Amino acid sequence: MNDKKAQTRERILQAASAALIRRGPAEPSVGEVMGAAGLTVGGFYAHFESKDALMLEAFNRLLAQRRASIDDMGAELTGEERRALMAAFYLSRKHRDSTTQACPIPATVGEMGRLPDDFRQVLNEHLELMAAQLASSPEDTDKALADMALMVGGLALARALGPGELSDRMLRAAKSAVR
Repeated sequence: MNDKKAQTRERILQAASAALIRRGPAEPSVGEVMGAAGLTVGGFYAHFESKDALMLEAFNRLLAQRRASIDDMGAELTGEERRALMAAFYLSRKHRDSTTQACPIPATVGEMGRLPDDFRQVLNEHLELMAAQLASSPEDTDKALADMALMVGGLALARALGPGELSDRMLRAAKSAVR
């Protein structure tokens, strides 16, 4: 792929990622994503075979970025320490309010039943890998899964409430329950 085509593809993926974080993978239209990338709809199919293919790639990429941030925490931390550190960021106002560098799971899980099976497969793969990253041992994996469920649910509810006192309380309560 030449540089210009690669740069254009990157712009489309960034716009799709931002739309996915805000509204999930099903709702944003190709026109909306292309407009946000500063491009016309006509050029879309030179880069992606379908909207689902674009959103799946954006979803996969965003989850890989989340996993990379867990790797950056350092191997010397215990699983509990990694989960507490992750919760401190994940359940923060900054993360709740971000429209570009945020977790796509809260905006996506409600749509899973209407999306191609590939989305479920990507989610399954990444959640398994994240749980292993956040566990000190194989026996600790279920605790990591429970903490991940708590974090995603807490963030989803806080985002649904929008900025405000109850939303802030939701973040604090979920953060304090992660162990």
